Amino acid sequence: MPTNRSTSSSNVSRFPAPAPAGGASRQQLPVPAHALPHRTPRELLTMARHGLEEAAEIRADGMRYATAHLAALRAAAAVLAARAVPAAPGRRSRVTSVWSLLVLVAPELSEWASFFAAGASKRSAAEAGIPRVVTAREADDLMRSAEQFIAVVEVALGYSYQPRLEGLAS
Repeated sequence: MPTNRSTSSSNVSRFPAPAPAGGASRQQLPVPAHALPHRTPRELLTMARHGLEEAAEIRADGMRYATAHLAALRAAAAVLAARAVPAAPGRRSRVTSVWSLLVLVAPELSEWASFFAAGASKRSAAEAGIPRVVTAREADDLMRSAEQFIAVVEVALGYSYQPRLEGLAS
């Protein structure tokens, strides 16, 4: 698990340009414009990786859980940024969770979406500072799950993550 908290923008280059999937582009599905991320998939994946690094350094179980969950949310947002297009203007739809939208644009990630959606209320409680809402094991398990999910998203979007190797002479 990476432990470097460096947040310099040079880390964005750790993700090469996405590879085209099978030569054909995926059909993009319309999503309400207000629900689309305002960052690129690459930026969101970089933010997700940084979130995991930050979570690894947090001692409080609830905040470690919440930070790892947020990292997974950013990875889901990267999928939306890559695969969704704004829906035609019209009546604004009700608020929809990222996990619900993820199922629409990436049905192959439905199980992940269900898993993380189930933990959203626990994340909210942890962020609100409710004590003992999350155990150390739950926080550690969610960190591992978030890391796996981010890796799955990176592959799905054609990015490969290259962890920084610390301590190497240049």
